[in-house]
Amino acid sequence: MPQIELSEQTLERLDRLRETDEDYDEIITELLNIYEVEELTLFRSGDG
Repeated sequence: MPQIELSEQTLERLDRLRETDEDYDEIITELLNIYEVEELTLFRSGDG
């Protein structure tokens, strides 16, 4: 996985989203999965 640098503000926002003992990799992966599911849902709803 590529390494990225996050601003202090982004880290603070991630901290508010994290579950207990969840690391940044886990929360970012979860957020990406949610984004992909929403993108697929929007794409499929536009097929009608």
